[in-house]
Amino acid sequence: MTATRTTAKVRCEDCFFRRNGLCALALDEPCATFRPDHPDGLRPPRQLRFTFRQERRTRSAWAFPSAQEQAALHG
Repeated sequence: MTATRTTAKVRCEDCFFRRNGLCALALDEPCATFRPDHPDGLRPPRQLRFTFRQERRTRSAWAFPSAQEQAALHG
């Protein structure tokens, strides 16, 4: 069983710019500058959260054996 997710389709009539008479485009579908009209006014689009990466290793996980280690293995 797969769950289907229904999302409300955005319409030009729901855009902040259209409702406030600021839209200069005559399109039948929402444009790239669509912003939902909200009682608080125009809000910036949500941005990704910034997360710090873990500190990188200073040494690799695997390295060739040194000359002394190779001599000990094959000697």
